[in-house]
Amino acid sequence: MTLVADYVLRRLRDWGIERVYGYPGDGINGLLGAFDRAKGEPEFIQTRHEEMAAFMACAHAKFTGEVGCCTATSGPGAIHLLNGLYDAKLDHQPVVAVVGQQKRLSLGTHYQQEIPLAQLFADVSDFCQMIVHPGQARHVVDRAFKTALTLRSVATVVIPSDVQEEDAQPSPPKAHGSVFSSVGWSRPRLLPDPDELRKAADVLNAGTKVAMIVGQGAAHAESELVEVAELLGAGVAKALLGREVLPDDLPFVTGPIGLLGSKASDNMIQGCDTLLMAGSSFPYSEWLPDEGQARGVEIDIDGRMIGIRYPMDAHLVGDAKETLTALLPLLERKEDRGWRERIEKDVREWDAICEKRAGQHFGGSINPQAVAAELSSRLPDDCILTADAGSGTNWWARHLKLRQGMRASLSGTLATMGPGTPYAIAARFAYPDRPVIAFVGDGAFQMNGMNEMITVKRYLDRLSGPAPFVFCVFNNQDLNQVTWEQRAMAGDPKYPASQEIPDVPYAKYAEMLGLKGVYCDKPKKVGKAWDEALASDVPVVLEFKVDNEIAPIPPHIMLAQGKKAAKAAVRDPERAGIAAKGVRQKLTEYAEHLPGRHA
Repeated sequence: MTLVADYVLRRLRDWGIERVYGYPGDGINGLLGAFDRAKGEPEFIQTRHEEMAAFMACAHAKFTGEVGCCTATSGPGAIHLLNGLYDAKLDHQPVVAVVGQQKRLSLGTHYQQEIPLAQLFADVSDFCQMIVHPGQARHVVDRAFKTALTLRSVATVVIPSDVQEEDAQPSPPKAHGSVFSSVGWSRPRLLPDPDELRKAADVLNAGTKVAMIVGQGAAHAESELVEVAELLGAGVAKALLGREVLPDDLPFVTGPIGLLGSKASDNMIQGCDTLLMAGSSFPYSEWLPDEGQARGVEIDIDGRMIGIRYPMDAHLVGDAKETLTALLPLLERKEDRGWRERIEKDVREWDAICEKRAGQHFGGSINPQAVAAELSSRLPDDCILTADAGSGTNWWARHLKLRQGMRASLSGTLATMGPGTPYAIAARFAYPDRPVIAFVGDGAFQMNGMNEMITVKRYLDRLSGPAPFVFCVFNNQDLNQVTWEQRAMAGDPKYPASQEIPDVPYAKYAEMLGLKGVYCDKPKKVGKAWDEALASDVPVVLEFKVDNEIAPIPPHIMLAQGKKAAKAAVRDPERAGIAAKGVRQKLTEYAEHLPGRHA
């Protein structure tokens, strides 16, 4: 007889789930037995921690477009899932979590590991339901997937341990209260109102200096975005989650926007008279046009998010690709290309600035920008790039130039520490023949990345291969991004008690696990270290000993932040180094405008 646990796994497989990331516990004993009987269809992938399982499920959704799936036991295991599930929710990724619960008999008795899971998951989930009768399993699992796909969010299925081991009822009795659901879902065509399209076209046609901002919601609309930009003579800035939407070798792509952004993006936004946002909820108003400066058009599939970042003149609620396709015939080509030429000039100058900054090494230590800069020209075709939260994200965003077919993601909206490593592992499971490279700070690697190297060891035979698989660790013994935020946002000097972290031999740790370790502490050997790592047929921890006094200089320095940074510098334990290095880094901008520089 088939048990409920067996039926649930079969239903997951019917929905296309090939692997479920998780960690065992007695609250899902029934499911674990079913995984054994399922013989890999779907497969249980054992992580080191439930949070990592949820991150991997989120990454699977991001990189494949499919539903990601994770599982955890009752009580503490369920709690551990939350951070990764919030990452999926906030970045609009479809994930289904299957969670154990204590037996129905003990619910409400303050039993061991009894947590009110419906309340716990109420906010993170757009659908959360406990299966209390075998006949429910079919429609609860089906609704979980339909909800996750439709709302691009999280759905949670809770199964008490005794229900898991009851006899399944694949077809409930034909009685009042029974429903008969089916596996299946299709993506709808969502188009905006025709009158609103005309209004949007009028705004865009009237503008003389059009700036575009694209995010992950504009994925799969590359050709339409390029055509719109060409017609409007516009430049295109990319939110971090939209890094892969357009390749960086297009001359009008200005790169990232915001605190981690480029000077080219900032110049474009400050000078534009018209703003077109597509598939992005970029929230930072200080990096958007001043209110009243520009007329605006926005495309977003979620009507709840339209026109809430900048006051828009036309609100196009629809799929980005479909909407742009409908908009294109209404647009007029701008014959004056002066605005576009200025943008392309700014892009070239910014690239030169980045190159100069990356080439500045101080006192024999490695400039962390050089780590990204040396990789950029070495990026393998079709590679998948992940990043963790930290100062390394600045260099990942600014110095890596993505080409056609490359993929890239990180925790965008939640911006949590910890997902860089599990994202990379999930990407490798999904695409074993594609190169995968993660950028991880030493803080995030200590937090959980080192543990997940054990997961890599666990599945070493599957995660190895001719395509490179590299975890690049920035070792600066400092929680560097927060250190700079303390200085610029709070006006406080670096606080060593909270910011300094132990020096750990990450490359040697990798070797101890049977992986490859590469260590580099010499500026002239950065490129060679990358060559060695990218040539390996086993996963690599590539450790760079980098300078922690290289500031992630924003595209323009806000007056308030400048004052606070100056105040902090007076008492900062690293004041001499950050002052000298900061000045030299900033001077690279002015060097681009010296007389005769471009003669």
